[in-house]
Amino acid sequence: MNGIKETAINREELHTLVPHRGKMFLLSRITGFDLEGHVLVSEYDITRDCLFYREELGGVPSWVGFEFMAQSISALSGMKNRNYGKPPQLGFVLSVSQLQLYVPVFKEKTTVRIEVEEETKVDAIYSFRGAIFNMPKTEKIVEAKLTVMETSNISSVLSMQESYPLAI
Repeated sequence: MNGIKETAINREELHTLVPHRGKMFLLSRITGFDLEGHVLVSEYDITRDCLFYREELGGVPSWVGFEFMAQSISALSGMKNRNYGKPPQLGFVLSVSQLQLYVPVFKEKTTVRIEVEEETKVDAIYSFRGAIFNMPKTEKIVEAKLTVMETSNISSVLSMQESYPLAI
């Protein structure tokens, strides 16, 4: 992940890059990126306000990390689209594979660092490698591979479901 430009994109500016809103918005900030290398580094502060917070765990189950990665991918896409004068596009997670959870929960009042890097692209289908690290130790606590699809036309995607009910 060489070539990462350190930055400080806060939550308010993130709203211009990612279509998620309300409690489903799961990024606190972007701390680095490399648009040419297709890499983004973000952070999320674990609080009780998180949609996935579980009182009995004292935090957020680590399997939710794939959604942190997906929204980081969305933010990277939003940054690229902004460079071309386009609004954020909708995306769909098609698959999550090779998911490794090294901790059961992201504890409240901690921050996790999320790193995503594009591996391949075919048309509007992208494959990303993602990892989540605890802060400040920077120990890898979750990793996965995500395959996502980006679209500017939600209707065309939804109409696919009528023809192929199990496709989505």
